[in-house]
Amino acid sequence: MSVVVSCPRCAGSVRPPDLMHAESRCTRCGPVAPLHVPEHIDGEIVASVVERALAGGAAGRPNVPLWCPWPLPAGWTVTGVGWAGDDATGVRATALACAGPAPLGGGPAELVLVAEEPGVGLGARFAGVSGPDPGPGLAEVLAGPGPGLGHPQHVEPARIRVSGHPTPLWLVRSETDRSAYAGEARGMWLHAIAWPASAGHLLAEDVVLHDLAEWTPPELVYGAPSPYLHGRA
Repeated sequence: MSVVVSCPRCAGSVRPPDLMHAESRCTRCGPVAPLHVPEHIDGEIVASVVERALAGGAAGRPNVPLWCPWPLPAGWTVTGVGWAGDDATGVRATALACAGPAPLGGGPAELVLVAEEPGVGLGARFAGVSGPDPGPGLAEVLAGPGPGLGHPQHVEPARIRVSGHPTPLWLVRSETDRSAYAGEARGMWLHAIAWPASAGHLLAEDVVLHDLAEWTPPELVYGAPSPYLHGRA
């Protein structure tokens, strides 16, 4: 299985641990949990990422979920999976990409879902912003205008269901060609980044996220590898 390894924060190259350094590191970002993305996607590759995620992290950290919309929206396919970490730290983040028709029409759309421990920076990378965590951006959103007609700038969160639980995701800052939402699930950051920006309307629909580490539906359909997950777009 061919795997592309990159920095979870800047998509640059990562050097593995050596005699002088106990951690993987990026020349720009310093110590990082390297992102591993298989070149192709199928059921066996998903199973391999699930197996690694279930192996757990170092120091008794909880397993990181691999979130996937299930059922998939009509016409959508899974287009990639990845994980961040190394043999020393275990899995610290996962990512799954899926693609299909844009919810408002006008062509294709893609969605990347990230679950990560604090400090990894993978969700911020896909959102196209600096900083390892969405905390400052969420604080800015939550401190903004309150609801009601007198505050037209107020934006209600997207309300999805995560493993059966209602979960708010807040629109946070991102590059203008995409929309990014962030929230919390199972004590970890949950990010949803959609291309183009209008594809974020997908989260206004009845979206349910399922952890593939608990059960991987055999009916999952796989598509062409995601350019966004591989850092090619």
